[in-house]
Amino acid sequence: MSRYIVKRILWFIPVLFFVILVTFLLMHAMPGGPFDFAGEKRMPPAIRKNIEAKYHLNEPEWKQFVDYLIGVLHGDFGPSMRYRDRTVNDIIGQALPISAELGFWAMMLALFTGIPLGIIAALKQNSIIDYSATTVAILGVAMPNIVLAPWLIYVFSAKLHWLPAARWGGVDHKILPVLALGTALSASIARLTRASLLQVMREDYIRTARAKGLAERWVVVRHALKNSMIPVVTILGPMFAGVLTGTFIVEQIFAIPGLGRHFIWSIGNRDYPLIMGTALVYGIAIVVANLLVDITYAWMDPRIRYD
Repeated sequence: MSRYIVKRILWFIPVLFFVILVTFLLMHAMPGGPFDFAGEKRMPPAIRKNIEAKYHLNEPEWKQFVDYLIGVLHGDFGPSMRYRDRTVNDIIGQALPISAELGFWAMMLALFTGIPLGIIAALKQNSIIDYSATTVAILGVAMPNIVLAPWLIYVFSAKLHWLPAARWGGVDHKILPVLALGTALSASIARLTRASLLQVMREDYIRTARAKGLAERWVVVRHALKNSMIPVVTILGPMFAGVLTGTFIVEQIFAIPGLGRHFIWSIGNRDYPLIMGTALVYGIAIVVANLLVDITYAWMDPRIRYD
C-alpha cells in the first residue's frame, strides 16, 4: 500500500501540471483581458501599457507560463489584478478556510442523514418507510440550492426570526447555509445507498450467510453494508472536493466570503492569477480526495490490493 501511495503522490505532479497548462491556455483564449471590463471608461494606451508591463502581460505567453510555474513552486500564486492591494495567496488564505468549514459540516450532515436514510429504505423495501424516504430523497435532489436557500431564509429568518439570514460568524450563522448545501448531498447519498444495498442483499454470499443461521442484523452489518458502501465512497471523493473549495450559489445567497464566489468572479474579471490559483486549489482537492477514495477501497474490500 505504501508503494502505491507514493506512486500516486508522484502522479500528482503531471496531473497538476496539466491542470495549470489547460487553465492557462483557456484563460488566454477568452476574449478580452483583465483591463477590458465592460462598462468602464476606456483606459489610455500609455497607462494600459504600463499596467501590462507591471503584471508582465507584455511578455510572450510561454514566458508568462514558465514564470507562473516557478512562482507556484515557491508557493507564490502572484498578485491579484482586480484586488490591487491583495495577493492571490491572501485571498485563498482568507476564503478557503471558510469554504472548507461550510463544506465539512455540509458533508457531515449529508453522511449522517443520507446513509442511515438509504439503509432504512433498503431494509424496508416497498414499505411506507421506503416510499417516504425515497420521496424525501427525490425532493432533495430535485430542489436546487438556488430555490432551497431563499426558502430557508424566508421561513427561519423572515417569518420565525430564529436564525440570521446572511453572513458567516457564530453557530447560528452556519445552520442555514449547511442545511441548504447538505440537503441535496444527503438526498443523493441516500438514493445511491439504497440502490447499492438492495443489489448487495441479492448476492449469493448474503444468501449463504443467512443459510448458516446468522442473524439478519449481522448479515447486514458484517457482510452487506461494507460492500454496498463502495459506490457511495466513489462519489464522495469529487463531492467532498467540490464542497470544500466552495459552492458559489450558497455562498452568494448567504453573503459568505468563501472561495466559491472568488472562483466565479475571477473569470468575469479576467483576473488571471486568481483564476489559476483557484483552479489549482480545486485540482489539488480532487486528486487528494480521489487518493483517499482508493485507499478506502482497500479497507472496505479485502479483494482489492494495490501492491
